[in-house]
Amino acid sequence: MRPTILALDLEGTLISNAVSQIPRPGLSEFLCSVHDDFERLVLFTSVPEPRARSIVELLIREEHAPSWFSQLDFTQWHGATKDLRFVTPELGAALLLDDHAAYVHPGQERWWVHIPLFASPYEACDQGLAQAVQNLRGRLAELQICDMRLR
Repeated sequence: MRPTILALDLEGTLISNAVSQIPRPGLSEFLCSVHDDFERLVLFTSVPEPRARSIVELLIREEHAPSWFSQLDFTQWHGATKDLRFVTPELGAALLLDDHAAYVHPGQERWWVHIPLFASPYEACDQGLAQAVQNLRGRLAELQICDMRLR
């Protein structure tokens, strides 16, 4: 099965953190690219939804994200890890893009795509999101090949 959903971490992945809210370089281009590659994007973050929504609105107002970014679903979850079954009951239907390995639910490593942490000094030349697009496309191709072999 080809994953059709991308679950996006917020802090350290798309922005610095919920306090400073510095957008990662290339954020808008990244979002447009993955919007084309996946049928559905969702936010999967430990930041409380009202705070995350205000950050999203700020990113849009400051033209760091497309206007449709405010329409993304917010995944409610609890526990110490990001279990993709909070996103969809069907494992394999979603990938998680996250910088923090400790948040990956045990047994779901196959559907995790790592992105380097976006942290101080917040380099303007950071290429994390551009590399993430390539890594996501590579993972989609790998999973498709594995799926074809299982048939």
